[in-house]
Amino acid sequence: MGFDKDLASIQESRDLVTAAQKAWKVWSQASQVDVDRICAAMAAAGVQASERLGRMAQEETGFGVAAHKKLKNEFSSRVVWESIKDLKTVGVIRHDPARRLYEIAWPMGVVAALVPSTNPTSTTLFKALIAIKARNAIVFSPHPSAARCTYEAAQTMAQAAENAGAPKGLINCIQQVSLPGTQELMTHPQTSIILATGGTSMVRAAHSTGKPAYGVGPGNVPVYVDRSADLEKAARYIVASKSFDYSTICASEQSVVADLPIASKLAKLMQAEGAYFTNQQETDALRHTLFHPNGAINTVVVGKSAPYVAEVAGFQVPQGTRILVVPLTKVGRDEPLSHEKLTTVLGWYEADGWEQGCETSIAIIKTGGLGHTQIIYATDEKVIMAFGLEKPVFRILVNTMGTCGAIGLTTGVMPSMTLGSGGLGGAITGDNITAYHLINIKRLAYETNAPPPEVFMPGEPAERPTFEELERVVKQVVSEILGSN
Repeated sequence: MGFDKDLASIQESRDLVTAAQKAWKVWSQASQVDVDRICAAMAAAGVQASERLGRMAQEETGFGVAAHKKLKNEFSSRVVWESIKDLKTVGVIRHDPARRLYEIAWPMGVVAALVPSTNPTSTTLFKALIAIKARNAIVFSPHPSAARCTYEAAQTMAQAAENAGAPKGLINCIQQVSLPGTQELMTHPQTSIILATGGTSMVRAAHSTGKPAYGVGPGNVPVYVDRSADLEKAARYIVASKSFDYSTICASEQSVVADLPIASKLAKLMQAEGAYFTNQQETDALRHTLFHPNGAINTVVVGKSAPYVAEVAGFQVPQGTRILVVPLTKVGRDEPLSHEKLTTVLGWYEADGWEQGCETSIAIIKTGGLGHTQIIYATDEKVIMAFGLEKPVFRILVNTMGTCGAIGLTTGVMPSMTLGSGGLGGAITGDNITAYHLINIKRLAYETNAPPPEVFMPGEPAERPTFEELERVVKQVVSEILGSN
């Protein structure tokens, strides 16, 4: 039965890519006016469906909070569209008269889009919008546990696009989900590029296909709170951000590194916001609850509320608890809780001074978040810049939430649901992925300088080989032929 399902999934992938390629040939000739009109209709449809899709995603996966998923859906539609609506993606997009250079946008073709279970609908809305804006077609491969809501999000965008005049088949989604079907989608000859958002194994699979791929690495985001910080703001933001959608965004806070002089006050302020600091026994219970012996995360507690996680771990927390804070001293292989925790559990470290805080932050980043994100709360600009210069990540967020800041909702970075981790994290870019990553650029270049005189000088005639040299070459060729036989 499983074999038949795999075959059906493979065939479905082939059919969808073929249909997408056919639609793309039409869409690749669209004008900028048509592209923008259709994308505007898609964005509006995404916003209108945000609540319904958020509820579907929460019900199907069991992860997160429906109201928070609604907000992410709105962000992936309205805010993302606002960020790219003026981007030129058709014809001549730039002209440099001084260099006599024209840059011409060229679509890539069919995009294979892999979607995670943690943010299924928002990622789908976002990827559909940036792909179509860049005049590509797109085929989605959902996570098996989010297949229905991902398909519904894709259909929402597809229907809006078709109603506005886009060719049928431009946006579609696999319904018979399987690993062989996803592999067929990624490796199909007519697939041009892969846009992979998800776990490490998924991203590695995308990069191993031989196709161009934008993959994102895991986040293990440290939050350094300096003695110069606005502690009330830091406490309020950290607790709210970590509990937002129950920590299913990869840029959510994973560990606090508190400057020693303010650590006690920060802890009390966070407790007032709903943070519960665990004792040694409870911390050890969480170590065994969050992770399997092989180090893999236990999906039973992914995207769950703090009281739920505590109950699974075998202890109770006061009413109103929003996050669980685990005091830690070690970082790395010997401390599972220093790794990424896709749930409402937050590590707590103390460091005496920003230099030590810097070292601890780097150690946390190297434990699974290379290239991703660092957060700092401080008002001392020298400390802020030191963190910006020294951290091996491509997003350093200052005095803002990880969840909202890294995706571009509360900062000036490009709004995106796919956050590159650069070469450090095994990705091709450290950018927030958007529409301009999905176009190629042709360059029409006129001569600006005459060639140097040396170009026109004839080369020296080569000397004729001697008889001995020819004889040696012939013997070598004959020897190779005889040897191969």
